[in-house]
Amino acid sequence: MVFDAATASDVAVRSDVSGAVDAGVVADRGVVADAGPTTLRTSGRRLLRNGVPIEIRGVCWSPVARGATFPPDYLRFAETDARLMQAAGINAVRTYTPILDRAVLDILYAHGIGVLMTVYAYGGAPESEATDAVRSVMNHPAILMWLVGNEWNYNGLFTGVPFVTARDRLQRIAAAIHVLDPGRPVSTVYGELPSAETIAAMPAIDVWGLNVYRNIGFGDLFTRWAALSGAPMFISEYGADAWDARGAGMENVAAQAEATTALTQLILNQSTARHTGGVTLGGTIFEWSDEWWKDQAGSLSVHDVGGVAPGGGPYPDNTFNEEWWGVVTVDRVPRPAYDALSRLYRP
Repeated sequence: MVFDAATASDVAVRSDVSGAVDAGVVADRGVVADAGPTTLRTSGRRLLRNGVPIEIRGVCWSPVARGATFPPDYLRFAETDARLMQAAGINAVRTYTPILDRAVLDILYAHGIGVLMTVYAYGGAPESEATDAVRSVMNHPAILMWLVGNEWNYNGLFTGVPFVTARDRLQRIAAAIHVLDPGRPVSTVYGELPSAETIAAMPAIDVWGLNVYRNIGFGDLFTRWAALSGAPMFISEYGADAWDARGAGMENVAAQAEATTALTQLILNQSTARHTGGVTLGGTIFEWSDEWWKDQAGSLSVHDVGGVAPGGGPYPDNTFNEEWWGVVTVDRVPRPAYDALSRLYRP
């Protein structure tokens, strides 16, 4: 989801991948089989680890406690969250800030969870912030790829910089990361589909992440991406929140689970690790846990229901109720959406 302007300064301070596959494609059985050397590279639309196609079965992870606010407290929640994720067959987390605490990375790695780590999102930070983060943890085996930018085509790197300025800055950062760590891919996260011109202007981007909210389907997304680019792509945000803003408003966990099932199945149907004609590496659903700090008009200690309907949006109400997106609650109680993921990821 898009951070609003009030959170921009906060941003500054700041997979076991497996699955059934078609004939001729070998299933991957662990994030990293052991602590030995690991090679990550792109090949056509696939991302390979030690030559084996990766399928991302992920969640967006930004853990913040009830009554607290951004940035995430990774260490506080790592063990509890990793156990719950592993039990559901979740094999990757996408972050919005760097995880620089190796103890957190160790916990995720021990539970078979790879990290798609954002190292640059806030345009008010120096470009060196990204390379500093990469340098500090780049030898950790939990890291699958580096991410730069989050919906920067919408938010101008949270500082309103022009589109071309943001694009060129992220291209420079991605190129610098490649010099430091040539053994991992670099991704950028875009809101919806980029143009062919944007893709061509960012040759240092190996993998494209797309944040997509189109109610209970993806429409023509996969066919359009297939025509647009031969590069690997994953759905970096998708899903539905658990608050139904229609009428008087009410919690609607059944609708959230319905959307989670439908959308995740569509992604798996297009998995490049499963299908020779697939076009996506997988997805990271938004999001793991409720974020009670998101409604700027509310209280950090109250589960507020403020939301916006910017045109298009989640099922069933097309309204983004920012504090209700978790597949688990802020207290880590699984919702039916968690069970829906588990049924798909551990059939």
